[in-house]
Amino acid sequence: MAKGKNILTTGDVAKICNVAPRTVSKWFDSGQLKGYRIPGSKDRRIPINELIRFMKQNNMPLPALSLGSMRVVIADGNGDSGSALADMLNANSDYEVKIVKSTFETAAILHKFSPQVLLINLLSKEIDASELCKNIRADEDLRGIRIIALANNRLTTSETAALLQKGFDGFVSKPGDVSEVIGKIEEATSSSS
Repeated sequence: MAKGKNILTTGDVAKICNVAPRTVSKWFDSGQLKGYRIPGSKDRRIPINELIRFMKQNNMPLPALSLGSMRVVIADGNGDSGSALADMLNANSDYEVKIVKSTFETAAILHKFSPQVLLINLLSKEIDASELCKNIRADEDLRGIRIIALANNRLTTSETAALLQKGFDGFVSKPGDVSEVIGKIEEATSSSS
């Protein structure tokens, strides 16, 4: 599979899952594995996030799935802090990182870039974190995205519970500490959804 490939054919999925392409077609046709058909053709396409969800749901091993670089979006209206974090992640990991500066821009890039992780700066006035979480969790194509809050301070137990209730998968209290950010990304993406 090509590095960073977001959409897979039934043949790609068959190789990853070690089954016949016909089995993948049956999963698709029965609605177990979601995707779309190419207009004017019977060919099926499966988004990588949907395959990951399907594999986790069916307790299939994920190591065979070579995802290429981890795709991360940083939603931060403050360009300086978002750029600094992106630079640190690029220097200390093999993540593919994009920065967005508004709620609208974030919503647009999620469908185009298909990230595994969204980091949201809670102090950014241009980003409506609650609205983003609600919309991502309601969208079947985006549900697999791990959402991590960049809190810039220690959170109380009730604040942490409120974030989790809103749909966040975790938080980072010190976004300037790249090892904490990478650790939280790895923790969030390794856990089942």
